Amino acid sequence: MAKQKKIKSPTQIELMEPVYSALVELGGSATIDEIREKVIDMLHLSEEIIDEPHINNPQQTELEYQLAWARTRLKKYGAITNSARGIWMISQAFSGKTSISKDEVNEYLKTLKISDGKMTEAEVAQNDDDPTNDNIGIPEELEPWKTELAETLHNMNPFAFERLSMLLLRECGFSQVTVTKKTGDGGIDGTGKLRINGIFSFNVAFQCKRFVGSVSAGDIRDFRGSLTTDIEKGVLITTGTFTKAARDEATNAGKQQIDLIDGEEFINKLIEYRLGVTEKKIFEVDKTFFEKV
Repeated sequence: MAKQKKIKSPTQIELMEPVYSALVELGGSATIDEIREKVIDMLHLSEEIIDEPHINNPQQTELEYQLAWARTRLKKYGAITNSARGIWMISQAFSGKTSISKDEVNEYLKTLKISDGKMTEAEVAQNDDDPTNDNIGIPEELEPWKTELAETLHNMNPFAFERLSMLLLRECGFSQVTVTKKTGDGGIDGTGKLRINGIFSFNVAFQCKRFVGSVSAGDIRDFRGSLTTDIEKGVLITTGTFTKAARDEATNAGKQQIDLIDGEEFINKLIEYRLGVTEKKIFEVDKTFFEKV
């Protein structure tokens, strides 16, 4: 008997075809954010579904969680791949295909489980409705050490998180970065100057929200309202996520634009600049090699 669906978001199985189609429409490659926005548009998902928090991790939406698994399933199938910088693309083997079949993907993954000796045909049939038993590996975005890093950021002292944000902004090319030390006032937490190509420069103000959950449209409006006339760009940083309404408010064409950095992007930047994380190499034993040598 199929398990009852307890979430509002489409499941990873239901999202595989839309994810692939989104990449096709986006020219064959896209960022995680671009894929999410395209899937939302294609499926006409409501704000209730888009903003639904993940059952076990409120710092992530259920949709983002299911999309991560959908991408991983497609990668295991060989339809898509990703670069070290997190750009997803259609693989060369599928470059001429404009669509994929979720049923074909599922059958391929079942065959893999049997050929790898992980499960028998009977066990595969018995667990047919449980995608977590597909042995496809954990999505890169959901690896345990990233969860640990997210929890560490959330448990930081608010002022320490502001200093970390300041350090990260400097790594990203900002200069003259200062912290106002007025955490919790709903306004500007710090300012800096961003120079582009050594010619153009912008005065930037940032706000840091270190909490679990989603930043609302009201938070965006409050931050925008605190910006003075000498500030040309605003950046709002959070360890959580942004609601659909917040993202729309930040990019409202009739108002000053606010750039957003959510928890996932913040962690990716820490990884990129090796701030607080150390890369370790591990080896995986190839049993097939020893069987056939």
